[in-house]
Amino acid sequence: MCWLSLSGFCLCSRLTEDCRVYSLNAEDGMGVASLSVIYASIIVSSMFLPPIMIKNLGCKWTIVAGMACYVSYSFGNLYPGWYTLIPTSVILGLGGSPLWSAKCTYLTISGNLQGAEEGKKGSDVINHYFGIFFFIFQSSAVWGNLMSSLIFQQDTNIAFIPDEQLRTCGAANCGLNITVNGTATRPAQKLVETLVGCYIGVGLLAMLIVAVFLDNVDREQSSQFRGNREPFCQTFLATFRLLKDWRLLTLIPLTMYSGFEQSFLSGEYTKNYVTCALGIHYVGYVMMCFGASNSLFSILFGRLARYTGRAALFSIAALANFACIIALLFWRPHPDDLAVFFVFPALWGMADAIWQTQTNALYGILFSRDKEAAFANYRMWESLGFVIAFAYSTFICLEYKLYILLAVLLLTAITYPIVEYHEHKHPTPPVEEGSNLTHSQKNIQRDEGKIVCQTRI
Repeated sequence: MCWLSLSGFCLCSRLTEDCRVYSLNAEDGMGVASLSVIYASIIVSSMFLPPIMIKNLGCKWTIVAGMACYVSYSFGNLYPGWYTLIPTSVILGLGGSPLWSAKCTYLTISGNLQGAEEGKKGSDVINHYFGIFFFIFQSSAVWGNLMSSLIFQQDTNIAFIPDEQLRTCGAANCGLNITVNGTATRPAQKLVETLVGCYIGVGLLAMLIVAVFLDNVDREQSSQFRGNREPFCQTFLATFRLLKDWRLLTLIPLTMYSGFEQSFLSGEYTKNYVTCALGIHYVGYVMMCFGASNSLFSILFGRLARYTGRAALFSIAALANFACIIALLFWRPHPDDLAVFFVFPALWGMADAIWQTQTNALYGILFSRDKEAAFANYRMWESLGFVIAFAYSTFICLEYKLYILLAVLLLTAITYPIVEYHEHKHPTPPVEEGSNLTHSQKNIQRDEGKIVCQTRI
């Protein structure tokens, strides 16, 4: 029932994210403004809300509340305007960080519980669980984009792409002023309403599935927290307190790179390569390829991690992204090279599967005693990467965007190994979930040498 319920979560969040892609075509820059507000709100939300909501509501009901925020954004896209998109963007952003923090916390708790029950290493089970989750999550991109592609196929307004425009595609030209013609025309409003209506229906169904079937694994801990409250400021500032840990600070480039690389593929690649050379009607199929690759490799790497270790997988992801970035600098997209348009998202999906599964698992392992604050930090710094990428998207040329992406990747390759080496030499002790401990002085003073596992609530 756990994976059935989390499948509902995946469908809701992924379909809502797909909904954003089409809002980018809104007039007067509403799409870009909406995306910027979403990620800015996520950053603000990450600073305060996740520890408060998770400790009071528990993971399950925090997930349900966050999904409701996602569905509200779908309603806003029914009739996109400043008065609908911006308020619902704020709502989505405020609910986004608690939602994803609760999801990561839930998987970490479940992995530790399963590991203790089966006598396995908790970190291996956590890696496996994140692999399964992202397999389901990324596969929903296939169904979401298939849905949108089939619906938008009914639009017959597909224009011929002249050779003059093809010469402006890719990094050959600046990429700031792609000719506005049929390749980027917004689909008919009736088709958009049909698609968004489908998203809303799936989102509401997903909320119902999670509310009914998801196990409430931390019910006792949440009840105990409400009965033995910490000072409000201590919970409110938990995200910032964790920044005192040098390991978290060192992982910031890795976390931000996740935001940079995702925003590049979904924004710059689809606009400056796919839409420019093939037309907007191919975007859904290209993103389906990305989702399928990401999904399959997520579950594969989730299993392989116990044999290869994280460092080897991160190296594969870095090399794949490095090769793609260099190739994109020199490739001149043309409709005759149709297969090549799908090679890049396939490789990017493989790399993103590693960035997502292993980075989330790494946070859960390193900061197992402060899971809520740790995953809030993850979402905050990842969202900052998105915000920065969107901020310069309309001001600098595509070539320089690729150089920035490459620079952040190289910085990640320098900082991440420091944390991995320290973890190898000084492994973080495992933590047993469900021990119902409080912050009372009595428990703090217990002989840690006699404690097998412990969870801070």
